[in-house]
Parts: sequence; C-alpha cells; structure tokens
Amino acid sequence: MSKMNLLQVALSLEQEIVDVRRHLHQYPELGFQEFITSAYVAEHLERLGLEVQRGVAGTGVVALLETGRPGPCIAVRADMDALPLQERTGLPYASRHEGAMHACGHDGHMAMALGAARMLTGLKRELMGTVKFIFQPAEEMLGGARHMIDAGVLDSPRVDGIIGLHLWPDLPTGCFGVKAGTIMASMDHVDITVHGRSGHGAAPHQGVDAIIAAAHVLTALQVLISRESDPADAVVLSMGSIHGGSIPNIIADEVEIRGTVRAVNSAARERMRDRVTELAQAVAAGMNARADVRYEFGYPPTVNDGRWISCAEEALRELYGQEAIHRLAHAQMTSEDMAYYMEHIPGAFLLVGTGGAGKGRFPLHHPELAVDEQSLIYGAAYLAQFVRNYLRDTN
Repeated sequence: MSKMNLLQVALSLEQEIVDVRRHLHQYPELGFQEFITSAYVAEHLERLGLEVQRGVAGTGVVALLETGRPGPCIAVRADMDALPLQERTGLPYASRHEGAMHACGHDGHMAMALGAARMLTGLKRELMGTVKFIFQPAEEMLGGARHMIDAGVLDSPRVDGIIGLHLWPDLPTGCFGVKAGTIMASMDHVDITVHGRSGHGAAPHQGVDAIIAAAHVLTALQVLISRESDPADAVVLSMGSIHGGSIPNIIADEVEIRGTVRAVNSAARERMRDRVTELAQAVAAGMNARADVRYEFGYPPTVNDGRWISCAEEALRELYGQEAIHRLAHAQMTSEDMAYYMEHIPGAFLLVGTGGAGKGRFPLHHPELAVDEQSLIYGAAYLAQFVRNYLRDTN
C-alpha cells in the first residue's frame, strides 16, 4: 500500500466507508448517550489491531496506532453525537431512532476517520511516531471536547497537533474549504428573564407588561449589531427562543428570552457580553420592569495554525491538485468544539464539500440533509495523506 496513491486506496475502500456511514446514520444518539455508536467505532478500531480505550469521558473512544519508531504524535479527531431532530429524507438508511438524526454530518466524520485508520494501518512500516484517533461525544452544544481534554486525551503520549474535517454542503464535492487563522466563530449563550407585574388584561396600567418590555429589549439588542459593531467585525446575535404569558387576558409577569452570540475576535466577544447585559437591564428598567441576564462564554473561536494549514494544502495538492483548495475569504459564523483542542495544540480544521449535483443543497441541521457520499472518500484520503506526510520516516 505504501507506494500507492492514497486516493486510489480510498476509492478501493469506497463501499466499506459508505457502509460505515450508512450504518451509523441509522442509529444516531444524542450527546453523552453514544453507547451503540462508540461500541461500533471501538470494534472497528480493534479489528485493525489498534490499542483502543473505551469509555473516555463517558462514551468517548481513543485508539493508538504505534509505529514502533520514535517520532511525533498526531491526533485525528471525529465527533459522534447526533441532533434532536426528526429525519425527513426518506432514504432507505434513514434514522431508526425517533427524534434523532445525524443532520450535522458526524456520521460522515466518523466514517472518514475510520477509513483513514484503515489506510494508515497499511502504511505503518513507512511511518514514525504515533497516530491517536479521538472519537469524542457531545460536540453539539455540550462541549464534549473539554471533557475529553480533562480525561487526558492530549497526553500519554502527548499530542503534537490535531487535524479534523467538517462536511460542508455549501461547497461542491471535491472541494475543501481552507483558512489559516480563525475559521469558525465563538458561540456564547445569553438567557434574559424579564420580570414585570401581573394584572388584568382590561387594566394594563395596574401591572407591568413583561411581554411589552421583552419586545423592546429584543429590538434594542439588534442595535448592538447594526450601530455599535464595526462592520468589519463579524458578530451575530440570534435570539432563538421566547416564552412568556399564560392566557390572553392576563398581563404577563415574566418572559424568558434565550439566544446565542457569535464573534471572531476576543474584543468583540467581550464587548457583546458587557453591552447585552447593560442594554437589556436599562431598557427593561425604562419600562418599569427588571431584566436578569445570564451570559455564559461557550465555544471559543476555532483557530487554525498557519504552518499546519500549509501542510494541509500540501496534502490536498498531492491528492487532488490546487483546484481542490478553496481559500475561505472569512470565518464561518458557525462554531465547533474542535476549538478547545486547538487552544492547547496547533491544528488544521478543514471543510469538506458535500454539495454534489442533485443533493438538494439542504443546509446542516436540516431534517432533509443528504450529503454526497463521494465526499467521504476524498476526506478519508486527505486525512491519511496528511498523517503520512507528517509522520513519514525519511531514513
């Protein structure tokens, strides 16, 4: 295998990689509940003869490919959890678990990493150092990467750097989204509870209407984007949930608003935390109401290391030529807990185009998302090529 083009090897494994993805797609599990998924992943890795550790941070799996020769340790990361979403694709391998779906491509991420593990075991004699495969739980909102780091996955042996991929319907199949520096934004959580005073709907002057106050708070918050944020700084504030009141003829005494704030630099992130709190409280007070604000920093920005991105581009050129490299003009405003690993070690996180013809181009997190499975072959070959280049024994 060592003298073969890794794309050819990946193509020879195409049915196996696709079958893995389809099996995983049928049995999605939510964060920290990936018991069936992690057992399936671990069994695959054990059949390859790798040293496998199960139950890391609950349901995580870590596997080591030891070459027997001293050298660096590189990690290949994939996430395992699904979304709480009812699938509507109508595919024969659609989710069999009610209310759960791999609508963010994590089934494909696992299939690509397992395919790369299969290829790299065949390259063992030409490599030096160690490959550590990290299959983590709970990427969706729960920060499973932090739990894996706390469990020591970046140690024993110490990881020198990490690579990963994310399926991306906005790019065509065969194309990889690449960006040095920040490739994905931070994601912070904001919960605002507006407190008023209940009363009869016929006598609103005797109460303090929390719904009216909350409406003014919502409107005012958008000024932080349109009038206070530098247009050159990408900042997104999305309030996705609002609940309050009980019946039509009672003045609501409490409304809860929940949302997220995303930014690509720390200064904008901290400013939004301060101003969301100040403005919500001031506007509510102006309506004779009170706003309690809970603002929590969540995922940090995902920041690629420039040297590792150069290595990624080299691997892509070797496999597919320069035309496969799509240099992203700006960071994506989605977020990823891959960012936690890359706060500790350098890495390269790329986007893999899955927008093949006839796939409908449904976005991530959509109940009808159907990726072009050819992209899995390209992604698996790239992961193996990067590791091969990085750990190649030059003696």
